[in-house]
Amino acid sequence: MTREGCAIVTGAARGIGAATARRLAGGGWPVLVNFRSDGEGAEEVVAAIEADGGRSLAAQADVTEPGEVEALFARAESELGPVMVLVNNAGMRVDGLTPQLDAEAWDSVLETNLSAAFHTTRRALRPMLRARFGRIVNVASVVGPRANAGQANYAASKAGLIGMTKTVAVEVARRGITVNAVAPGLVETRLTEGVGNGLADSIPARRAGTPEEVAACVGFLTSDEAAYVTGSVLTVDGGLSA
Repeated sequence: MTREGCAIVTGAARGIGAATARRLAGGGWPVLVNFRSDGEGAEEVVAAIEADGGRSLAAQADVTEPGEVEALFARAESELGPVMVLVNNAGMRVDGLTPQLDAEAWDSVLETNLSAAFHTTRRALRPMLRARFGRIVNVASVVGPRANAGQANYAASKAGLIGMTKTVAVEVARRGITVNAVAPGLVETRLTEGVGNGLADSIPARRAGTPEEVAACVGFLTSDEAAYVTGSVLTVDGGLSA
């Protein structure tokens, strides 16, 4: 089914972002695949979408920079239509115990994981408010509400993202716009390399999740069936935080 407007997925060159871009395209959305540095990966995602009959394009932008966010949305609007779905997936981690974290490690993680989502959300709401429709999904983490030693910056960014999700959801609910978050646990991506270290043994499901399993949850939250779901956090962690 062809949709009116398009979707933007940030940090979509690989992992959860790439799986989400493919999932949204499979649901009929033209998808802009955003990347910061992995252009080759982004083009592979676009090629996979087009091979399945979807419409997509890759676009480089550092979403921590408001000017680049504006250019990203302008390109999407010019080539694919108004942005009706936004998935804030771009993220990074720089781990270390709090006494060892320097200001750069703190700032870079907060800017990428939280401030970037604010910049893109603020920009996305313009056409959504006019259309009285929109879907925003933020990729948070179980580390947001749950302590994980060595990740004070990452946890703060994801907890902040959850707080922003709930607040924006309340602000725009009467305009037909939903704002939700997914909170993955241990998922097999490049971002989680080195994090496992026996963690799977403490997960009730006894395994890591896959990007496709998280993308399926994002797909639901962007669907027509989820029109009454907003301000929610959907945990995807195999029972880890149960």
